[in-house]
Amino acid sequence: MAAVTHGRVALRHRLAERGIDRQLLLLGPALLFVATLFVYPFFYGIGLSFQPEQGGPFAAYRSFFSDAYERGTLTTTLGLSLPVALLNVGASVPIAYRMRGRFRGKRLLTTLLVVPITLGTVLTAQGLLNFLGPTGWFNRTLMAAGLVDEPLRLTHNYWGVFFSLVITGFPFAFLLVLSYLSGIDPTLEKAAATLGAGWAQRFRRITLPLLAPGLATTFCLTFVLAFSVFPSAVLVGDPAGETRVISIAAWHAGYEQYDYPKASAIAVVMGLVELAVIAAVLGWRSLLYTGSTGGKG
Repeated sequence: MAAVTHGRVALRHRLAERGIDRQLLLLGPALLFVATLFVYPFFYGIGLSFQPEQGGPFAAYRSFFSDAYERGTLTTTLGLSLPVALLNVGASVPIAYRMRGRFRGKRLLTTLLVVPITLGTVLTAQGLLNFLGPTGWFNRTLMAAGLVDEPLRLTHNYWGVFFSLVITGFPFAFLLVLSYLSGIDPTLEKAAATLGAGWAQRFRRITLPLLAPGLATTFCLTFVLAFSVFPSAVLVGDPAGETRVISIAAWHAGYEQYDYPKASAIAVVMGLVELAVIAAVLGWRSLLYTGSTGGKG
């Protein structure tokens, strides 16, 4: 019995020397969950994309790229997601920069900025239709003021989807940028100010380089969120025309044409494009700044 106990203790010591202890066993259920709900479907979809009924293993990919109507969904989706991600990140920086300090009404203002998270895509789309639609408040106000003769077309087109993605994506970008800015040691800027650096110099030479890793991460997350747009493109866009995004093409292939290999191939193309954009952004981050993030800790 003593020998068995000694052997177990020795085994635990050897595992501990390699960084493995009992607490790591708690990762087991989480890893099983991820493998079941994410890893297996991911590799199953990749395998399915190479199993079309005819034409060889790459037939589904050839079918997508040889069709200009299908292939155009890539540029349409990038034309929506990239500007939306840039706007959300760009708009969140000055607001978060001002709000990282303490001031009266900060909690109320923060709450107002993140409220769209609770609305959901469908409610946001309905609000846009009521506000920006041909008979919405915005157009009625413009026509009553004599600024326009006919309603502006701001829904069921590119702009309707664009506004919807901005509204739903900005709170995430704002919260992320605010957390990164709050982690930058304020004494760095104070030290630069004592040396005579102005606000613009401090932001460009100190805050922005330290914030670059956070901006890159925020851009990647908001881009992926916008790139996977589906409900907004249908509810406030033109799903058969200028807002026929790649997710709609995948849905049509899978649930209208019942061509699951092609739908899987389109999903794989979506993932590859997202990975390419993310790699480019992370590469830009490494060129801009390679030091630490400048956190308080």
